[in-house]
Amino acid sequence: MVWEKLLSSKRWGNEDRFMGNQKESRSEFQRDYDRIIFSSPFRRLQNKTQVFPLPGSVFVHNRLTHSLEVASVGRSLGTIFYNKVKDTEPAIDDSCPLLCEIGNIIASACLAHDLGNPAFGHSGEAAISSYFTSGEGKIYREQVTDAQWEDLIHFEGNANALRILTHPFTGKGTGGFALTYATLAAIAKYPCASLAGHNKKNIYTKKYGFFQSEESGFEKIAAEMDLIKVQESPLIYKRHPLVYLVEAADDICYNIIDLEDAHRLKILSYKEVESLLLPLCRDERMEARLAEIDDDDAKITLMRAKSISTLIGLCSAVFFNEQQKILNGSFNQSLMEAIEEPFLSLMKTIENVSVKKIYNYSSVVQIEVAGYKVMGGLLEEFIPAYLQNESKYHKKLIELIPRQFLTQKTDTYSKIQSILDFVSGMTDIYAVELFRKIKGISFPSIS
Repeated sequence: MVWEKLLSSKRWGNEDRFMGNQKESRSEFQRDYDRIIFSSPFRRLQNKTQVFPLPGSVFVHNRLTHSLEVASVGRSLGTIFYNKVKDTEPAIDDSCPLLCEIGNIIASACLAHDLGNPAFGHSGEAAISSYFTSGEGKIYREQVTDAQWEDLIHFEGNANALRILTHPFTGKGTGGFALTYATLAAIAKYPCASLAGHNKKNIYTKKYGFFQSEESGFEKIAAEMDLIKVQESPLIYKRHPLVYLVEAADDICYNIIDLEDAHRLKILSYKEVESLLLPLCRDERMEARLAEIDDDDAKITLMRAKSISTLIGLCSAVFFNEQQKILNGSFNQSLMEAIEEPFLSLMKTIENVSVKKIYNYSSVVQIEVAGYKVMGGLLEEFIPAYLQNESKYHKKLIELIPRQFLTQKTDTYSKIQSILDFVSGMTDIYAVELFRKIKGISFPSIS
């Protein structure tokens, strides 16, 4: 793979207008960023779970604030890489004029990386999958292909993000968000079909990155940028190199900021957080600086900022040093997994503490379980209604589905996808409210 091909500014759905990569097109990637940040799916992230669902009066991170922070870190990672390349190859702007835009491409991809996650986070994904594996959705197995069934029983937010960005929803035009190919490829963390996913041996097949409905679209993106094809069926590609930086930005943010949120919610004590973050700060004066601050939240804010700065430096160094392996498709681990000691061990300790004390905290689990029931309950109502449409009740339910999610296709897979588009796009609060109303738990008011 070569940078000149990988940084394509061609737009999805507007290919006929493409005049080639030109200096004037340097702002195209900034336009990607703006299109995403002003979009409805991005705005809805403000009420989608990051780690702590519906936290109440204590404001912690949601998917929107997380995505903004990941974009900030991602832009830094990209800019640092460009500056390092520029130092070693002063004439790089002549041979690859869009390399200076890497920070903007990554920032845009970071904004979009969680757009496909349903309400209640990974619990929502599991609820959708479970409806087909062990719920009423099992009856549809014989009505879809093996590959389509794999999409349904392993619903994947990463693949759903690509669908949101490229699918021509009814009444919304034909080009989706019309983002650049480079930005679309940079969110494809697992560039393979669902039948090839769940292979833990390769970093690009641990999950999957596109549904069957978007496979041909991804092939077009991959062909434009000469991504390395591993196999034809089931389809697997090597990652676009910028995926590593998007992934690193995400890893840096959630590992560090989840600790900050856990402290605000009194799940972790100040001393517990300090013991995890202080060694990451790489600042000999840090203990003295902390001693000058009385407020524990302010102390953690300072350590959080320093820790993120340290990890940005470490991950950007790995990306620059391993650039050739990454371009050849032979780098088979995340940047975070390749940072130097003692920081690698420190990050593994943080991960272990997070799993044990944060992600499995009782109130977090309780609300995730409730969210699981809500998402499954919505599918139990809407999927049979849309596929069968044989009663007045079914027809009334369909009236609740916005027109953009309805399809002219008549096959079972496409109609199920339409309902998954509708349900997965809901915010936590809207999903709960709609569930309560259609189940008769609360009565809607006319406004």
